[in-house]
Amino acid sequence: PNSGGSLVIKKRILGNQLPKEDHSVIIMDALLAADSSNSENNSSNTNMINTNNSMAIITAPSSSRYENQKRRDWNTFGQYLKNHRPPLSLSRCSGAHVLEFLRYLDQFGKTKIHNQFCPFFGHPNPPAPCPCPLRQAWGSLDALIGRLRAAFEEHGGKPEANPFGARAVRLYLREVRELQAKARGISYEKKKRKRPQPPPALPPPNAI
Repeated sequence: PNSGGSLVIKKRILGNQLPKEDHSVIIMDALLAADSSNSENNSSNTNMINTNNSMAIITAPSSSRYENQKRRDWNTFGQYLKNHRPPLSLSRCSGAHVLEFLRYLDQFGKTKIHNQFCPFFGHPNPPAPCPCPLRQAWGSLDALIGRLRAAFEEHGGKPEANPFGARAVRLYLREVRELQAKARGISYEKKKRKRPQPPPALPPPNAI
């Protein structure tokens, strides 16, 4: 079942049982895996907190799909810091390190981003394949940063020191959104909600 595969991935990541060159693939498999929180073991889930400037694993009760995904993202980022050369503690993590993490994730992306010299630049539905690179979609990165930003503060981090809310990270996400919108020929603008129109006024009784 999917739940078993997910647990095996987590154990292999946290147990550091793979060669170093395989860690990145397994880490991203866990990050990008389909959300199978409903089928995971409800008895306990792994989580991390900041203890003495390091990431510590704890157990937490099962909760919503969003919370489970946020927990997996937090664990994944913690493993990324551990594998960083030199190893990086959470207290020393800055917006620059978050950008490094996001660029690292691009190698596992599945979204085709056409460059400006590609004949399909700006086409939302290209009629043929092209050699343009695959990248992480802006929406995925934006949602990931939102979850990590919340997790940082939930585990003792101060809002003013939150590296996921750094100005450099916000600017980077904005640039990615604009670039991908042009390259893919799509719009990320939020649709304005149409205000419900009031019902037509009834004529006065004496007009009938």
